[in-house]
Amino acid sequence: MTNNTAVTAPAATPSAATASAVAGSPATAAQAPRLNFAKVAPKVFKAVIGLDAAARDGLDPALVELVQIRASHLNGCAYCLHMHTNDARKAGESEDRLHMVAVWREARNFFTAKEQAALALTDAVTRLADAGVPDAVYAEAAAHFEEAELAQVLSLIFTINTWNRIALATAKVAGTDERQG
Repeated sequence: MTNNTAVTAPAATPSAATASAVAGSPATAAQAPRLNFAKVAPKVFKAVIGLDAAARDGLDPALVELVQIRASHLNGCAYCLHMHTNDARKAGESEDRLHMVAVWREARNFFTAKEQAALALTDAVTRLADAGVPDAVYAEAAAHFEEAELAQVLSLIFTINTWNRIALATAKVAGTDERQG
C-alpha cells in the first residue's frame, strides 16, 4: 500500500499585525498611536460637536441613543457602541432593548413603529452604497416624523456616521470615553 500523504514544511508564523489584518480586526496590543483628532483639528472637532448638538435638539433622547447604537453596530465602531450603550443605560434604557438593537428587524416587538422607522432609515443611510435610501424606507420614516423632526433624525444619522469614522480612523479604544476626562 502506498502512502500518498504529502509532507509540507511548517508555515511561517505571521506577525500579530499580519494575523490581525488577515482577520480583519485592528491589532489592539500593537496598535501604533494615531493622531488625537480633537487636538490636531480642533475647529473641525468643535464643528462636529456643534452638528451633533444641533441634530439631537428636540429629539427623544431614547431615540437618539437607539440610532447611534444601530449605526455604530453597522459601522463596527466599538468605541461609539460602548459610549452610547452606556449613555442609554444611564438614561434608563432597558438591557433587553439594548441587546435587541442589532437584530431589531427580528425583534420588532421591542420597538415602537416610530423607532423601527428610525432604525430602518439609519440602516439605509449608513449603508448608502448598498441601495441608497429606498423610497419605501424614506416614506415610512416620513409617515412617523414631521418634516422638521425627520430632518433632525437624518442629521443625527449623518453625525453618528461621522463620529464612527473619526473613531475608527484614529483607532479609538472602546471603554476610553474621553468625555469623562
